[in-house]
Amino acid sequence: MQRVLSTYLFVGQKLTPGLLAEIERAGIPAVELFCARPHFEYRSMEAVRELKEWFAEHELRVHSVHSPTSRDQSERRESTAPISIAEPERVRRIDAVDEVKRALELAEQIPFRYLVQHLGGREPMDERRKDAAFNSLEHLAVFAKHRGVTIALENTPGELATPANLRHFIADTRLHDLRVCFDTGHAHMEEGVERSYETVRDLVVTTHVHDNRGDKDEHLLPYEGTIDWDATLKAFGHAPAAENKLPMVLELKDSAVGGVQEHNTAALLDQVNAAFDKLKHGLAAKAD
Repeated sequence: MQRVLSTYLFVGQKLTPGLLAEIERAGIPAVELFCARPHFEYRSMEAVRELKEWFAEHELRVHSVHSPTSRDQSERRESTAPISIAEPERVRRIDAVDEVKRALELAEQIPFRYLVQHLGGREPMDERRKDAAFNSLEHLAVFAKHRGVTIALENTPGELATPANLRHFIADTRLHDLRVCFDTGHAHMEEGVERSYETVRDLVVTTHVHDNRGDKDEHLLPYEGTIDWDATLKAFGHAPAAENKLPMVLELKDSAVGGVQEHNTAALLDQVNAAFDKLKHGLAAKAD
């Protein structure tokens, strides 16, 4: 099982070499960098250079980068200025594409394999948005490929990016380099994890693994919500990924894991590792 931790867990604090060192000391081999300012100043050459130098001297690797979802970021929550590559208004769409390109340019300094990308928010999937998303991704897919990166579209709540709509979008646009990041929590809030996963199974290359109680996007530790993890892991065990080792990318909220303010980082990472161990044992049981 590939263990990956999203730095979304620490979105309320700055991503520093010190924080990355704690993740590495916890035995976690890979991370997904969450592009949100001021957590990660991905547009700052100085900040990127500092992380590049750190990664060059350590074994912790970058599995993926989560594309920015908003233009600004407060200390504890995202702003109300979303970035949407499916924005019908041309100027805003171009601005969104430019912001995603800044995230993709990270691969020139810090290699990573996948860029996790939202199509938008909870907007309906109409022809204007579909055309806008096509125009954006036609350009971004080429930009990503030149940097050795595959764009993985994430299933998100609402009509725009359901697993079925993502599948139809990739087929209809013939943007066959696009893949899918399967989000367990989002699927649980919509059609259910098993049904949603089966819809896009052959397109899934990476994941966001977290739990909830079915009504809110809580980003809980696995087994702390109402997802049927036995069924989920059985489905994941049939993944087409190399040797069936689908990356397990834990994308958790600090408040759902005790809270960074109340627990030291080492204790927090102990809970993360315990969750990874549960998933590993669950996968092994389903393989028997």
